[in-house]
Amino acid sequence: MSARSCTGGRLRHARLQTVLTVLGLAVAVALPVVLISVGDGVASHELAQLESSAFQITVSAAGEHGIRNAHSMADSLDSIGPVAAVSPVLSDAIDLFPPGQAAIPLLAEGVEPGPFLATLAPEETALFPHPLPLGDPLDSRHWANGTYQGPATQLLMVSSPIARQDHLAIGESVILAAVPNRTGGVPFVLSGIFGLPPAVLGPTAAFAALLPLSDLQLLTGNALGSGGVERDAADTVEVGLSGSAATDPATVTRVAAEIQAAYPYYAVTTETQAISQEEGAAAILEGFYWALSSAALAVGLLFLGLVLVRRVETRRTSIAVARAIGQPARQIARALALEALGLAAVAILMGIFLGAAAVGLLDLLGSPTVREAAGLAVFDIGTLALLAFVVSGLALAASLLATRAALRLPLGGSLR
Repeated sequence: MSARSCTGGRLRHARLQTVLTVLGLAVAVALPVVLISVGDGVASHELAQLESSAFQITVSAAGEHGIRNAHSMADSLDSIGPVAAVSPVLSDAIDLFPPGQAAIPLLAEGVEPGPFLATLAPEETALFPHPLPLGDPLDSRHWANGTYQGPATQLLMVSSPIARQDHLAIGESVILAAVPNRTGGVPFVLSGIFGLPPAVLGPTAAFAALLPLSDLQLLTGNALGSGGVERDAADTVEVGLSGSAATDPATVTRVAAEIQAAYPYYAVTTETQAISQEEGAAAILEGFYWALSSAALAVGLLFLGLVLVRRVETRRTSIAVARAIGQPARQIARALALEALGLAAVAILMGIFLGAAAVGLLDLLGSPTVREAAGLAVFDIGTLALLAFVVSGLALAASLLATRAALRLPLGGSLR
């Protein structure tokens, strides 16, 4: 084999190593681009939802449907001065039976129609008809002071995907049941259709229904306990304040303390506390994303260091000559550092492009929840600049491996 063919083979091998190293580092850069952009977008969306909500205080309890006497609690909290609306909400799984069709699993929410609308965020309010076509705005007539003997409306609203998929029309009669069995179900009349509220981190609302709180309590066995004792269960109670009280942290805190004193065994959370918790959770997740990404970046930069060391080996004669004629070590180190930065810069640009392309594919081809999350991705210039700075700094550190190898070359053997 000729010397020329050997040289050409070594050059092709070196180019292949360089290309694979840049690709590997680009993929490592793409990982944090995807994780952080999507994570930050979802977190920002959730924070915006919290900040724009029309309620300032949430009451919750441990366990399934842990709040008891929800109607009475709502009446009691309504008497507190700055309180404008109190909305108890019960969420449970039920089955809907359209005429002549199989069961459709639903996530149903039992609400008091008037307060429910009053505590929705502005962007959610537009998705519902006003007033909600669910009968009694306070659901008090059917509840009848805990007897549940009043006139039941038996009205139901469903989300638009269900109405489209199963060709349901307003005025149509359907059967609702707590178990996937039509026998023993209760007839309801479809009185309205609503759009989809954004719910990225919670259950999807694609198959959701709204009905009066007392109706859902009776349907799912959350109205009365053993011996006919009133249960009147709910999962949360959302409290909205009126006027300037809604934006006054001191008033919100005072009302929350008053509610907590009246119901010491329930958790009372203000909107400010919820936002702080969400921000803390977002910061923890972002730290996890960076930690996960660092492993991939470490592998990519290790390969970069090894490729640079390999280049030093192939240039040992020229490096030895440069050192023999007195070229300073810092000049050799600078040349290797610039080479590392050049490769890292190409990898960073490719990685950002690959990350953005991956998010676009998720938005196009993912499941509904994945598409919604990907659609919220935020490509923050500051975060991308920080990522580029970190990768460039680590590339400079990787070049030190090659510098060390260059300065340890034996001059005598290298010049032969």
